[in-house]
This record gives sequence, C-alpha cells and structure tokens, in this order.
Amino acid sequence: KPGEQKHPKEPSSLQCMHLAVVACGDRLEETLIMLKSAVLFSSRRLCFHIFAEDSLKPEFETKLKEWPSSYTKKFESNIYPITFSVGNAQEWKKLFKPCAAQRLFLPVILKDVDSLLYVDTDVLFLRPIDDIWHLLREFNSTQLAAMAPEHEIPKIGWYSRFARHPYYGSTGLNSGVMLMNLTRIRSARFKNSLIPGGLTWEEMLYPLYQKYKNYITWGDQDLLNIIFYFNPECLYVFPCQWNYRPDHCMYGSNCRGAEEEGVSILHGNRGVYHDDKQPTFKALYEVIRDFPFEDNLFQSLYYPLQSRFLDTVHTLCGRIPQVFLKQIEKTMKKVYENRVIVYLGANHRH
Repeated sequence: KPGEQKHPKEPSSLQCMHLAVVACGDRLEETLIMLKSAVLFSSRRLCFHIFAEDSLKPEFETKLKEWPSSYTKKFESNIYPITFSVGNAQEWKKLFKPCAAQRLFLPVILKDVDSLLYVDTDVLFLRPIDDIWHLLREFNSTQLAAMAPEHEIPKIGWYSRFARHPYYGSTGLNSGVMLMNLTRIRSARFKNSLIPGGLTWEEMLYPLYQKYKNYITWGDQDLLNIIFYFNPECLYVFPCQWNYRPDHCMYGSNCRGAEEEGVSILHGNRGVYHDDKQPTFKALYEVIRDFPFEDNLFQSLYYPLQSRFLDTVHTLCGRIPQVFLKQIEKTMKKVYENRVIVYLGANHRH
C-alpha cells in the first residue's frame, strides 16, 4: 500500500533457527533426546550444529537418519570436530566437563551464522524454540547474549557464597541455555581486567583463562561470568523459566516465572535424568525419550507424563506438577491445532 513501510526480507541464514550443542563422552543419548524435543515442537526450520568427538559422529548421523521423514524435513544438521582456536587444546578440553569449553569458540568457528542458541546436552524444550528465538528481537543496541541467573535467591546461590572470581549480578549466570548474536560478539571489543583497551572475544579467552584458572570451579561458565561482570551492558537476562533447574524447586519453589507461565526449557543438570534424586525431571526425560515420533502427543506423551508425575508428589519438585505441565500442554494444543484443524480445514475447503 502507498506509504506503508516495507520490511526487508530476512537473509537465508536467518530463516533457520540455529541450535548448537557440544557432546563428548557418554552424552549421545542425552543430546538426541534434546534435539528430539526441539524438533517435536518447533514450527520454523532448525539448523543443528553438533560439536562431537570423532567416535560419536557416525552414531549421530545414523540415529538422526532413523527419524521419520515428517521430522527430518524440519531440520538440517552439521557435525563438527572439537577444536579450540587459541591456547592449549588439551587444557581447554579438560576444563570442567569434557569439551564444554567448546561453546566459548562458537563465534569464531561459525563465522557464517548470525545468531545462535547454545544449550547443554541435558536440556529439554517444553515449548517451541521459536519462542526463545524471538527474544533476539528484544536485545537493545549493546546486548549480544542472553542467559538466566544461576540462582534467584542470593543466600542459597553458589556464586554469592563461594565464588573467588568476579561474576555477573548478585547471583551469577547459568550458561546451560545461551542465546547469542554472533555477529555482534565478533565485532565487539570487551572491557577486561587484562589491558586498559578492549579486546576482541577471541583475543580475550586464553589470557582470561590463564589469569583466573586457579579460581574457577565451573570452567567455561565461570569465564562467561567474568566476561559479563566487566561488560554488563552486553547481556540480556532472561527469566528462570527459560533455564529451569532442580535448584528452582528442590529447596522449595523459587522461580516465579515458572509458577506463572510454566517451565519453557528444562535443564536437568546434576545428572538428574539418570538417578532417582529428582524423579520429576527423570520422568520428563524418559517420557520424551520413549515417545514414538508419529504417535498422538496427548496419548503417548502428555498422559504418560501425568501418570508418572503422580509417583513424584512426595518430592519438593513433584508437589508442583502444573509448573512442569503448563507449557507442554499449551504447546501440544498448538501443535494439534496446526496439524489437525488446519489440515481438516484445508481438506474441507477442497
């Protein structure tokens, strides 16, 4: 229409939602379940960037090809070796968990990717990735990454009680879910405690590690906390329902956003998918793992979840099942409407 503003078409690299993960050791199954949860609910196309040890590459390729075509057409996947562009590769590889430091090098390796969502292998999406991807639009002109706080309450927070290095805010940051504008990260100069002038992301990583390596406990997460301590204006903080961990319910419910909206992204750190300490988290993981792709979501995913949750009501996290179920129920209704109602409507018109 005359006088109406035209929006430029998105470049093709932006039409894909880029999701990165780093998998080493015994994390193959966990990574595949995370990718499965992403594909189950997303509506836009996904581009997976999987950084894995050489021995895992053929297994990833084989397993992803086994998924039904109705799902494999929703994504493309790239598998990369573990590489570190600066410093001592062996040192980086051993920092905290095997290969975890790889995430620090994503802006350097994925030079053609504009924006990216990085997640740990022990993450599950309970709503479409599209929804967290939209937060990129909320960044102001100086923000280039987004993370959630490590804790909601300083007096029970790890950083506020034990950290021996600078950290962001009053409780530090958890880096298990990290949304990044890689273009901005590559072009920025970061304030730091090393030299008076700013350094680029790549220039900063190894000297920063050298300076603080005797003081950091959580490896790459601590380095990110140090970076954003000196550059707080570069960070967008998203609420706890986007990175919901056992800490948010095992001491009593302390994530208000999840109570109001439900959990958006579940982060089963501390190995809770594989032991019996947090049966609510384990139930979600196993139900998504066992869900046959082509089955009805309500029958084969939602109802089994409800009945599994009945066995967890004796635990602090199990007392609040609605927190875990609210988003997933909403998401399933949306998926159901898109698949069934839209499909029926189209057929009816014909």
